Amino acid sequence: MARDYHPLTAHRLQSAARHHQPGQDPERVRVDSPALSVMTDLRQIPAATIDADAPVDAANRFMIRRGVRLLLVSDDDRQVLGLITSNDILGEKPVQFALERGIKRQEIRVRDIMTPRERLEVLHYADLGHAEVGHVVATLQHAGRQHALVTDMGADGSTETVRGIYSASQIARQLGVAIQTTEVAQTFAEIGAALGR
Repeated sequence: MARDYHPLTAHRLQSAARHHQPGQDPERVRVDSPALSVMTDLRQIPAATIDADAPVDAANRFMIRRGVRLLLVSDDDRQVLGLITSNDILGEKPVQFALERGIKRQEIRVRDIMTPRERLEVLHYADLGHAEVGHVVATLQHAGRQHALVTDMGADGSTETVRGIYSASQIARQLGVAIQTTEVAQTFAEIGAALGR
């Protein structure tokens, strides 16, 4: 039996209307919230990607526009070649590379300073079902990193796919605390103390 659908009421857009951005009003979480609640799920939010041959300054502008601090470096087949972060671009890497090669900063490409795929460590999505936000924070702190990639097996069961990204700054916003990832936390008590600051 066919259902009757009635049109919804349409309204004029107000003159000062703005568009919403993901993460603008982050949902509050706790240390014992499910780890998956703070993961950026790339099945729902498009990955921020860049070509390996792009200039690093273009990568920086793209990060600013997207409001992200990490780009996946991928090819035309969406194969992940590596990643590049805002720290890579704004830190010492470009300066050292330019000095070693005797080139100008404008000549530096993403591939020159990215972290290549072979050096990336990832978390497996299957291991996160019972993990909590505190586990993710401990992982980021232990590694001294701002981000962690999460992979899952593709539909064919044999191809690894980047499924999500954890961001220390995003988790900090959702927890309402600062997270320091350069210090290595050894115990859950130290993590709790860091979250309590």
